[in-house]
Amino acid sequence: MANATVEDLHPDLIAGVLRLLDGPTLAALSCANVRFRSLAGEPDLWRDLCLSSWPSLGHPRLLRLLASSHRSFFADVFSSPVCTVAESACSGDGESSLPSELISAVDLRHRGSVVLSLVVETDTSTSWFMAAPFRIDADVERKDEGDSAVFSPEELTLTWVVIDPHRRRAVRATSLRPVSVSRHWITGEMVVRFALVLGEECAIGAVVKIGEETRKVQEIYLAAEGVEGACLSGREGLAVVRSAMEGGRRQGDESDAKRRWEEFAGRRQKMKETAAKRERLVDLACAAVGAAAFVALFTIAVAR
Repeated sequence: MANATVEDLHPDLIAGVLRLLDGPTLAALSCANVRFRSLAGEPDLWRDLCLSSWPSLGHPRLLRLLASSHRSFFADVFSSPVCTVAESACSGDGESSLPSELISAVDLRHRGSVVLSLVVETDTSTSWFMAAPFRIDADVERKDEGDSAVFSPEELTLTWVVIDPHRRRAVRATSLRPVSVSRHWITGEMVVRFALVLGEECAIGAVVKIGEETRKVQEIYLAAEGVEGACLSGREGLAVVRSAMEGGRRQGDESDAKRRWEEFAGRRQKMKETAAKRERLVDLACAAVGAAAFVALFTIAVAR
């Protein structure tokens, strides 16, 4: 057995080793040769990998939906969508091809331990959803109080996976780590934002609110917004989600997501400052016109 290779090992032993690998390593191994391609392509292997990465996939409907497609699901979700959403996507063009339903698989962790794991099913075909601001709320109230305690917002990680059950496509709609942590100036809640910037005009992400005293998750929701600061409508948000699902993927650094968000927020702040400056100029012009009119009327009255 001096010349024995890894291929001479018993298939059960190799299968046990493969279960210790992460997704990218497993996918790379499947390219080695025909035997490894067969072993690394076992559906149960990818199902277990998906369930360990995203516990919310244990929901009965998702188990049925992804019964034979866990590998393609992993490929869709593991990497971030390429940030090339066109401006036309933010305008909600092509309404007939928008998802009529979305399933959200939400997994919030603190230092690797699961804080919240739940599934949200959303009917997106109604006129109310299309016209209202794009927002999907996760019902944290139905979770046990002990499950939602957190300690350090900066050490939270979130995966909010949006699934189109009819086209069987999915996309990770948030950054893995927070792009910003702030405190609400009225309620004192900690506001933790996870976001992806898609193109130059749109951003989509989740907001997690944590109670000041309880240190428990009070609220978590997914929303989409434009660079000018306004929330996108349901129609526009669905167009962005569809574009992200159909676009490419890349395995990016989480610091890149934070950098892109800071640049996006900076552009938004600059636009607000420009708009405020324009308003001040308009106010000054109106005041000048009013003062000139008053002086003119006063002069006429004195001349008489």
